[in-house]
Amino acid sequence: MTDFEAQRKRMVADHIRGRGISDELVLSAMEKVCREAFVAAQFSFLAYEDGPLPIGEGQTISQPYVVAFMIEALALKGGERVLEIGAGSGYAAAVLAQIAGEVYAVERIGPLAHKAASNLDGQGYRNVHVHLADGTRGWEDAEPFDAILVSAGAPAMPDMLKRQLAPGGRLVVPVGDSRQDQELIRVTRLADGRFEQKKLADVRFVPLIGEEGWPGPSAVTTPT
Repeated sequence: MTDFEAQRKRMVADHIRGRGISDELVLSAMEKVCREAFVAAQFSFLAYEDGPLPIGEGQTISQPYVVAFMIEALALKGGERVLEIGAGSGYAAAVLAQIAGEVYAVERIGPLAHKAASNLDGQGYRNVHVHLADGTRGWEDAEPFDAILVSAGAPAMPDMLKRQLAPGGRLVVPVGDSRQDQELIRVTRLADGRFEQKKLADVRFVPLIGEEGWPGPSAVTTPT
């Protein structure tokens, strides 16, 4: 067992299971994904601390507990078609890929999209597809999705993402009228086309920028 493997097991025991995450699929996935491969080398010694870390371009990799909490809220059973908005360095997509059949990850910042694709490929994830685009528009060519995870805070519920849910599908997204603080909301698309909404927790994410998000630089930035 390497030191990282030992740290990963402790993280899951203390910060994930120990804080109430009980979904065995999520716990197993968190124990398998090498978080050190998704953070900058200078921060690898902090990879299994339960906190966010900078990944460049003014963005962060979310703390492990929050990733686990959000994925548990998606109620995955295995084999689903999942969309992630805000791929960052690819960590949450890797966790999702341990459970889902196919993961479609959208990132609006070119260097991060490239980094996520490289990290995921380097770790052997062949069921994750990374797309450089405005995440608030989802991924229309790949819809519908059984689950959608949004890893950035929206000023309001993104209607386009709701419409890309399959019947019975779940959308988990931070929503708030402040760029700093949000409520984590789960939206479920019912069989009759209506949507059911539930508040899960108070959270803090970087802002979701795009057509149905906060205003910011051009919707998609390309690699430099």
